[in-house]
Amino acid sequence: MQTAPRFNNDKTDELPRDIVELISAIEALPAKHRAAIEPVANRVVNSTRRRRRILNLVQEALSQLRLDMKYLVFDLEATRRERDEFRSSQEDPGDNHGLEDE
Repeated sequence: MQTAPRFNNDKTDELPRDIVELISAIEALPAKHRAAIEPVANRVVNSTRRRRRILNLVQEALSQLRLDMKYLVFDLEATRRERDEFRSSQEDPGDNHGLEDE
């Protein structure tokens, strides 16, 4: 008789191969021994998945931060260019740009 696996194996691709092998070994144990080990193994599986999700979130946040930094550097460089152009136009005595001393 085939019974459903006691562990949630729908996301085995998220788990390291060693943990998947451990789950398979636990499922092959007699019910008496399996019942003693399953709660601990479930905690390991859940903590591994949680760590993987956290790692993915951190990686996404770092990617977004890198992109934001690129935009900020671009904006800073553009602002500096505009400032330098404005200063050079103010320092040019022949070009008043509509500004006259009274």
